[in-house]
Amino acid sequence: MCETTHTEDDRDIEQVVMEYGSSIVKYCYNLLWDYHEAQDAAQDVFLTAVQRLSDLRDGSSLSTWLYRVAHNTCMDILRRKKRAKLVMLRESAKNGINVYDDCYDIGISRELQAALNTLSLRDRALVYSRAVDEMEYSQLEEIYGVKAATLRKRYERARKKLEAELEKGGFDNV
Repeated sequence: MCETTHTEDDRDIEQVVMEYGSSIVKYCYNLLWDYHEAQDAAQDVFLTAVQRLSDLRDGSSLSTWLYRVAHNTCMDILRRKKRAKLVMLRESAKNGINVYDDCYDIGISRELQAALNTLSLRDRALVYSRAVDEMEYSQLEEIYGVKAATLRKRYERARKKLEAELEKGGFDNV
Protein backbone atom coordinates (compact mmCIF):
# COMPACT_ATOMS: atom_id res chain seq x y z
CA MET A 1 0.00 0.00 0.00
CA CYS A 2 1.35 3.37 -1.03
CA GLU A 3 0.89 6.21 1.42
CA THR A 4 0.81 9.80 0.27
CA THR A 5 2.64 12.30 2.38
CA HIS A 6 2.14 16.02 2.20
CA THR A 7 5.19 18.21 2.13
CA GLU A 8 5.37 21.64 3.70
CA ASP A 9 4.97 23.14 0.21
CA ASP A 10 1.76 21.13 -0.34
CA ARG A 11 0.30 22.50 2.88
CA ASP A 12 1.31 26.04 1.85
CA ILE A 13 -0.37 25.62 -1.53
CA GLU A 14 -3.51 24.20 0.07
CA GLN A 15 -3.60 27.17 2.45
CA VAL A 16 -3.29 29.65 -0.42
CA VAL A 17 -6.09 27.94 -2.36
CA MET A 18 -8.31 27.86 0.72
CA GLU A 19 -7.64 31.52 1.47
CA TYR A 20 -7.93 32.96 -2.04
CA GLY A 21 -9.83 30.34 -4.04
CA SER A 22 -13.31 31.75 -3.63
CA SER A 23 -12.23 35.34 -4.36
CA ILE A 24 -10.31 34.33 -7.47
CA VAL A 25 -13.27 32.29 -8.78
CA LYS A 26 -15.59 35.28 -8.22
CA TYR A 27 -13.17 37.62 -9.97
CA CYS A 28 -12.83 35.26 -12.94
CA TYR A 29 -16.60 34.82 -13.04
CA ASN A 30 -17.08 38.57 -13.27
CA LEU A 31 -14.92 38.66 -16.38
CA LEU A 32 -16.05 35.44 -18.03
CA TRP A 33 -19.76 35.34 -17.05
CA ASP A 34 -19.54 31.56 -16.96
CA TYR A 35 -19.19 29.72 -13.66
CA HIS A 36 -17.57 26.60 -15.09
CA GLU A 37 -15.06 28.63 -17.07
CA ALA A 38 -14.34 30.70 -13.96
CA GLN A 39 -13.60 27.53 -11.99
CA ASP A 40 -11.29 26.30 -14.76
CA ALA A 41 -9.60 29.69 -14.92
CA ALA A 42 -9.07 29.70 -11.15
CA GLN A 43 -7.45 26.26 -11.38
CA ASP A 44 -5.17 27.63 -14.09
CA VAL A 45 -4.35 30.59 -11.84
CA PHE A 46 -3.25 28.36 -8.99
CA LEU A 47 -1.31 26.04 -11.31
CA THR A 48 0.48 29.07 -12.71
CA ALA A 49 1.09 30.32 -9.19
CA VAL A 50 2.70 27.04 -8.20
CA GLN A 51 4.86 26.98 -11.33
CA ARG A 52 5.86 30.63 -11.22
CA LEU A 53 5.97 31.47 -7.55
CA SER A 54 9.55 32.64 -8.06
CA ASP A 55 8.12 35.50 -10.19
CA LEU A 56 6.57 37.00 -7.06
CA ARG A 57 8.76 39.98 -6.28
CA ASP A 58 9.94 40.74 -2.79
CA GLY A 59 7.58 43.21 -1.17
CA SER A 60 4.72 42.25 -3.48
CA SER A 61 1.47 41.00 -2.06
CA LEU A 62 0.55 37.38 -2.85
CA SER A 63 -3.09 38.43 -3.16
CA THR A 64 -2.32 41.16 -5.66
CA TRP A 65 -0.06 38.86 -7.68
CA LEU A 66 -2.78 36.17 -7.79
CA TYR A 67 -5.30 38.72 -9.08
CA ARG A 68 -2.83 39.81 -11.76
CA VAL A 69 -2.39 36.18 -12.83
CA ALA A 70 -6.20 35.76 -12.77
CA HIS A 71 -6.68 38.87 -14.89
CA ASN A 72 -4.17 37.69 -17.49
CA THR A 73 -5.62 34.17 -17.50
CA CYS A 74 -9.15 35.48 -18.10
CA MET A 75 -8.00 37.84 -20.84
CA ASP A 76 -6.37 34.89 -22.62
CA ILE A 77 -9.56 32.82 -22.30
CA LEU A 78 -11.68 35.69 -23.64
CA ARG A 79 -9.37 36.18 -26.63
CA ARG A 80 -9.65 32.48 -27.48
CA LYS A 81 -13.43 32.58 -26.96
CA LYS A 82 -13.77 35.61 -29.20
CA ARG A 83 -11.88 33.89 -32.01
CA ALA A 84 -13.94 30.71 -31.59
CA LYS A 85 -17.22 32.64 -31.48
CA LEU A 86 -16.37 34.51 -34.67
CA VAL A 87 -15.73 31.22 -36.44
CA MET A 88 -18.99 29.77 -35.07
CA LEU A 89 -21.00 32.85 -36.09
CA ARG A 90 -19.53 32.80 -39.59
CA GLU A 91 -20.36 29.10 -39.96
CA SER A 92 -23.85 29.60 -38.53
CA ALA A 93 -24.57 32.54 -40.84
CA LYS A 94 -23.28 30.56 -43.80
CA ASN A 95 -25.65 27.71 -42.89
CA GLY A 96 -28.59 30.03 -42.16
CA ILE A 97 -28.67 29.23 -38.43
CA ASN A 98 -29.76 31.88 -35.90
CA VAL A 99 -27.49 31.74 -32.87
CA TYR A 100 -29.13 32.85 -29.60
CA ASP A 101 -26.66 33.69 -26.88
CA ASP A 102 -28.58 33.00 -23.67
CA CYS A 103 -27.10 34.44 -20.48
CA TYR A 104 -26.20 32.14 -17.64
CA ASP A 105 -28.04 33.11 -14.47
CA ILE A 106 -25.46 34.99 -12.42
CA GLY A 107 -27.73 36.39 -9.75
CA ILE A 108 -27.99 39.90 -11.17
CA SER A 109 -30.63 41.40 -13.37
CA ARG A 110 -30.26 41.25 -17.13
CA GLU A 111 -30.38 45.05 -17.10
CA LEU A 112 -27.36 45.31 -14.82
CA GLN A 113 -25.54 42.65 -16.81
CA ALA A 114 -26.33 44.51 -20.03
CA ALA A 115 -25.05 47.75 -18.48
CA LEU A 116 -21.87 46.02 -17.28
CA ASN A 117 -21.37 44.60 -20.75
CA THR A 118 -21.25 48.13 -22.19
CA LEU A 119 -17.99 48.57 -20.30
CA SER A 120 -14.74 47.33 -21.76
CA LEU A 121 -13.38 44.18 -20.16
CA ARG A 122 -10.63 46.12 -18.46
CA ASP A 123 -13.15 48.62 -17.02
CA ARG A 124 -15.53 45.85 -15.94
CA ALA A 125 -12.62 44.14 -14.16
CA LEU A 126 -11.69 47.41 -12.50
CA VAL A 127 -15.26 48.11 -11.36
CA TYR A 128 -15.55 44.60 -9.95
CA SER A 129 -12.18 44.78 -8.17
CA ARG A 130 -12.94 48.17 -6.68
CA ALA A 131 -16.68 47.89 -5.91
CA VAL A 132 -17.10 44.23 -5.03
CA ASP A 133 -13.66 43.15 -3.78
CA GLU A 134 -13.07 46.62 -2.28
CA MET A 135 -9.44 46.65 -3.35
CA GLU A 136 -7.28 49.67 -2.69
CA TYR A 137 -5.89 51.58 -5.65
CA SER A 138 -2.37 50.60 -4.59
CA GLN A 139 -3.35 46.93 -5.04
CA LEU A 140 -5.04 47.66 -8.36
CA GLU A 141 -1.94 49.52 -9.53
CA GLU A 142 0.09 46.37 -9.00
CA ILE A 143 -2.51 44.10 -10.63
CA TYR A 144 -3.06 46.18 -13.76
CA GLY A 145 0.36 47.78 -14.07
CA VAL A 146 -1.21 51.24 -14.31
CA LYS A 147 -0.71 54.21 -11.97
CA ALA A 148 -3.26 54.58 -9.18
CA ALA A 149 -4.27 58.08 -10.35
CA THR A 150 -5.06 56.72 -13.82
CA LEU A 151 -7.08 53.90 -12.31
CA ARG A 152 -9.08 56.37 -10.17
CA LYS A 153 -10.01 58.34 -13.29
CA ARG A 154 -10.81 55.17 -15.26
CA TYR A 155 -12.96 53.87 -12.39
CA GLU A 156 -14.90 57.13 -12.11
CA ARG A 157 -15.53 57.19 -15.87
CA ALA A 158 -16.61 53.54 -15.86
CA ARG A 159 -18.90 54.10 -12.88
CA LYS A 160 -20.51 57.11 -14.55
CA LYS A 161 -20.99 55.17 -17.78
CA LEU A 162 -22.56 52.32 -15.83
CA GLU A 163 -24.88 54.73 -14.01
CA ALA A 164 -25.86 56.39 -17.31
CA GLU A 165 -26.66 53.02 -18.87
CA LEU A 166 -28.81 52.04 -15.91
CA GLU A 167 -30.62 55.39 -15.92
CA LYS A 168 -31.19 55.08 -19.65
CA GLY A 169 -32.84 51.73 -18.92
CA GLY A 170 -35.08 53.32 -16.30
CA PHE A 171 -33.10 52.29 -13.21
CA ASP A 172 -32.61 55.56 -11.34
CA ASN A 173 -31.72 54.08 -7.95
CA VAL A 174 -28.05 53.36 -8.63
